[in-house]
Amino acid sequence: MSFSVLDYVVFITYIAFIVGLGLFVSREKKGHKKNSSDYFLASKSLPWWAIGASLIAANISAEQYIGMSGSGFVIGLGIATYEWTAAITLIVVAKYFLPIFLKEGIYTMPQLLEIRYDSRVRTGLAVFWLMLYIFVNLTSVLYLGALALRTIMGVQLIWGIIGLAVFSALYTIYGGLKAVAWTDVVQVFVLIAGGLVTTYFALNAVGGGEGFLKGFSALIQQAPEKFDMILSPDNPNYKELPGLGVLLGGMWMAHFFYWGCNQYITQRALAAKNIQEAQRGLMFGGYLKLLTPLIVVIPGIAAFALNAPLDKADEAYPWLLSTFVPAGLKGLAFAALIAAIVSSLSSMVNSTATIFSMDIYKPIFRKQASEDELVLSGRIASAVALLIAISIAPSLNTLEQAFQYIQEYTGFISPGIFAIFIFGLFWKKATANSAIWAAVLTIPLSLGIKFFIPAMPFLNRMGVVFLILSAIVVIITLLESREDSPKAIKVSKELFHTDTVFNVGAIGIFTILAVFYTIWW
Repeated sequence: MSFSVLDYVVFITYIAFIVGLGLFVSREKKGHKKNSSDYFLASKSLPWWAIGASLIAANISAEQYIGMSGSGFVIGLGIATYEWTAAITLIVVAKYFLPIFLKEGIYTMPQLLEIRYDSRVRTGLAVFWLMLYIFVNLTSVLYLGALALRTIMGVQLIWGIIGLAVFSALYTIYGGLKAVAWTDVVQVFVLIAGGLVTTYFALNAVGGGEGFLKGFSALIQQAPEKFDMILSPDNPNYKELPGLGVLLGGMWMAHFFYWGCNQYITQRALAAKNIQEAQRGLMFGGYLKLLTPLIVVIPGIAAFALNAPLDKADEAYPWLLSTFVPAGLKGLAFAALIAAIVSSLSSMVNSTATIFSMDIYKPIFRKQASEDELVLSGRIASAVALLIAISIAPSLNTLEQAFQYIQEYTGFISPGIFAIFIFGLFWKKATANSAIWAAVLTIPLSLGIKFFIPAMPFLNRMGVVFLILSAIVVIITLLESREDSPKAIKVSKELFHTDTVFNVGAIGIFTILAVFYTIWW
């Protein structure tokens, strides 16, 4: 791929600006030392627009740019269901989950589980999350980002992995969530603007150089099979997106786990100025999710229509960027890709540090840890997590569609975690032992169904595992006691009140989605 001098200037300027901004916003006033609230929750000072921007910057990564474009190449617009139904989830989480989280004043999601259940559940789930972040999320983002660097710039895979990790570490390890969130505001603008640049030129190529709208119309005509949102059983990709099961089944387990129980997503809302700002931030994030498929799915379909000569589907986006984006704009489009990768890396690293320090180090190893010790332990955990991920990431090179890998292996634990949270938050009788059993059985049940019923789509499997675990939670709870748990979370109708701005915004999201699904059913 040939970069012009301007491309290099744009790209290098972007890197320098982000690192500089991250370090600048991390400064503390003279005489004030960074404490755990500053480092892990950005001093609880984030406004709605920063929360929404940071949510999407944390979410959109190489997993979407590279992985979802690859799935768009293979499957088509149906893969956008992950993005569009996520907008619904954000509204539900904002209205019914966030008020409880903020009322309890927590730093981490495992901390809430100790409040509701006991320390065993907190520690067990903290370990689960650390393993998931390090061995699935961090490693996959590093791998996919390095794959893009190799395809676009010819950088060796291992050096791409190391370079991305170092870029993220430069401001994240020192600055904590404040550095991550405020740089995300810039990065989400860059990744959307740069992503739209690639989409425009890809569709322009499909349309024979007659522009964006003509290209989109031509794309639908040339690849109509790629515009089915609900796949039929005879579709070769039915196992990845099992028809109506997508809208009625296990995808909701994945969504509520990710958007409602996942530390590196909810941490932004926990850092809000107040509940109103937090809820509006998630609503804003929902609108950005509606836009995401235009940036990360449509380019993959365009690559299919253009008969891209790819060795693997995940090379679709880098191929488009290198082939059709003209000199002078390549730097912006590439900066968008790097913005997506680094913002997600930084979010995962910071949340790994938060869970380790607040749920492992302090309660188990150093109950009287000072604020300085907590911040230091978080920085050390960040560095160690990145080193482990760097060592594992190259092994993912054998994957064809990394997005599906991430979804499936995250799905081994998400049904259990979601069951623990949903019963803990909204069923006062649920006991700690029932939660322990749900945690212990989620991986064996998922693996068992995968082994004994291999034809079952993994999204359906997640739904089945959730139903089984829910039954187990109910049975064990009722065997132990039929009384409300003394640790049940007290909620009232007033707690779930939302203002007019949020309500109107939520109606807007539901209306837009109804139109989308009516058009592309």
